[in-house]
Amino acid sequence: MISRLVNLFPLWAAILACAAYFYPGLFISGKQMIVPLLSLIMFTMGLTLTWSHFQDTLKYPGIILLTMAIQFTVMPLLAWLLSGSFSLTNDQSAGMILVGCSAGGTASNVICYLARGNVALSILMTLSSTVAAVFITPLLTLVLMDQSISPPFSDMMKSLIELIIIPVMLGTMLNTFFQNRISAIHHFLPLMASLAIVAIIAVIVSLNQQQIEDMGSTLLAAVALHNLGGMLAGYAIPWLLRYDKQTCRTASIEVGMQNSGLSVALAITYFSSAAALPGAIFSIWHNLSGSFAAMIWRKYDV
Repeated sequence: MISRLVNLFPLWAAILACAAYFYPGLFISGKQMIVPLLSLIMFTMGLTLTWSHFQDTLKYPGIILLTMAIQFTVMPLLAWLLSGSFSLTNDQSAGMILVGCSAGGTASNVICYLARGNVALSILMTLSSTVAAVFITPLLTLVLMDQSISPPFSDMMKSLIELIIIPVMLGTMLNTFFQNRISAIHHFLPLMASLAIVAIIAVIVSLNQQQIEDMGSTLLAAVALHNLGGMLAGYAIPWLLRYDKQTCRTASIEVGMQNSGLSVALAITYFSSAAALPGAIFSIWHNLSGSFAAMIWRKYDV
């Protein structure tokens, strides 16, 4: 029963997203709950891990470097190509490219968990790309847009520590020392994560209801293709290099699900509110597409 509910979570996400769009007032007050809910999800993921998971993953740094290489080449170039192909405005193009130049987002770890990917590897990928983005994102935007930007390093590190490192380490520590007791609740953890991510999607939709209303179908198509193209490249390239299916899933999710929150912040700081629209739409879309991908992948054992 629990597994069936988890498999249907994209349906619940779609239903609540529609409800949040038409009745944003019911969900917008949940803005303050986004960070605690993300921390809760990361904590539940930590409860399924032990230190050996991270030790095993660190033995193969090549896939982390490969994923970052795909992320910081395919995603920026794809954003640039799509912006030109769809004749987006200058502000929309800037927003698209900022999304492409960003690091992997925290949501990728959640979707990886629900898709039965390699969670420890996903977390290390996100940490690595976030640190690398401090140096790579300004270089990419300078090359692609002739615009120098400066990502907020201290804020990014603070988010990493609060949202990922502390809750995951606490969960991992508890599972390492009390594994016999905690294993009894492992069956319920995916459902908790599913409910939390569905609630987060609803709040995000309610907060961006006006932007969704103002966007055109052209921008939505560009954002969707950007996300799907990244996920496809993230899976195909490791697969061609003969990595196992679980690793391919993990890389696919990490590449396709960007830190859209960072891109929105950079867009508002260095460009305009209009440039923040692609990031806001990407935030909603990649959660929905990632949820659907997780539902499909959960049906196939790796």
